[in-house]
Amino acid sequence: MAKLISLLLIAAMAVQIIRPLGLPGLKKRMDFWKIAVFALAMTALVVAIRPS
Repeated sequence: MAKLISLLLIAAMAVQIIRPLGLPGLKKRMDFWKIAVFALAMTALVVAIRPS
């Protein structure tokens, strides 16, 4: 699950750099870092709640 989320968010970052998504807070190409921060937080959350 963590790998799938990571791949989807990396794809979203690539799309954001090529053509901005236009969502609130993601209007400029340079806003791809916000997706990266969200990706890091989501990955940490999945790892934290994943059963061992």
